[in-house]
Amino acid sequence: MEAYDVFKDLAIIVIFAKLFAIIARKCKAPQVVGEIIAGLIIGPCVLGLVQQTDFLSQMAEIGVVLLMFEAGLDTDLKELIKTGPIAFLIACTGVFIPLALGTLYYFVFYGFAPWGSDDFYKAVFVGTIMTATSVSITVQSLREMGKLKGKVGTTILSAAIIDDIIGIIVLTFVIGFKSPDANPMQVCINTLLFFVFAIIVGYICYRIFRKVDNRYPHTRRIPIAGLALCLAMAYIAEKYFGIADITGAYFAGIILCSIRDADYISEKMDINSYMLFGPIFFASIGLKTNIDNLDWGLFAFSIGFVAVALIAKIVGCGLTARACRFNWPDSLKIGVGMMTRGEVALIVSQKGLSVGLLSSVYFTSVILLIIVSSIATPIILKLLYAKNATADEIGGKAQ
Repeated sequence: MEAYDVFKDLAIIVIFAKLFAIIARKCKAPQVVGEIIAGLIIGPCVLGLVQQTDFLSQMAEIGVVLLMFEAGLDTDLKELIKTGPIAFLIACTGVFIPLALGTLYYFVFYGFAPWGSDDFYKAVFVGTIMTATSVSITVQSLREMGKLKGKVGTTILSAAIIDDIIGIIVLTFVIGFKSPDANPMQVCINTLLFFVFAIIVGYICYRIFRKVDNRYPHTRRIPIAGLALCLAMAYIAEKYFGIADITGAYFAGIILCSIRDADYISEKMDINSYMLFGPIFFASIGLKTNIDNLDWGLFAFSIGFVAVALIAKIVGCGLTARACRFNWPDSLKIGVGMMTRGEVALIVSQKGLSVGLLSSVYFTSVILLIIVSSIATPIILKLLYAKNATADEIGGKAQ
């Protein structure tokens, strides 16, 4: 592949993504649905115009980092603190229920295996894949509808961040069954240290940004410095703490969400995200799909895998939200908002492949889950908000 071929790929992605985003909007569906379908069409599944490359994967990673930074900037910090304990409970059940049901599903489909056997570990790992939540698509959908700052949106966002952290810890424990090098306790310590680091460094950065913002309001140096903070936090989270880069980017947004020009920074970030990085990220989900090795047995397993994964999140998160005194419509929104899977599920799957807990043929099941959840979640959320337009605004309390 010649170096300049990337320009052809980018041009195709941008044109198709925006074309299908417009079509999706005309059909009253979120634009991200159109961008994901565009990736399917131009990818190896249909036309084969664009192939997934390392360059496109890195561009897509920048896209999701910027998206999570914007989500942090758009967060109401007071609402986030208020929903924190509830979000933690929702995240815990959002991990435990899919883990249990996913393991049970593998046993039902392939037969029960004795404790400690390879098939037992594979079953547990299938459940581990289901624990992952990708909040980026839900975030974009809520932002399009103007619901991200509401109590439901903030709870979904908070729970999804906590969900991924718990999921990473679970992954480390499961890998510890097969790999003596894995240290689950170290993961817990690193996670705690990251939160301490984010609080201390975040407070210092907040004071600096607020002082500069008050002295030089609405100048371009503010969003430029904010972008640098976002990228630095994403790097530090992955490199030194083993936490997902999107978590670091989200915390960078949280640090700046209370300064006067937070909306101005978000506006500038949205330009980059809307024009280039966002379409690449959402289209890349479709580009990763390849159905060449799909047979009827694997297809049947994949259908059940997708159904169990989606239902497990809705039931686990939705019922916990209801127990925390959300009304039924808002509980359902939270359950549906938590059912998307994305880059974290792929990372977990890749890790399982590298340690022998997952066969490569099951990547089709994971990709199908990502595609279905990515398309279904925004559509269902929009229908739920249209049907219950005022539930989020009245605070989501049970009547």
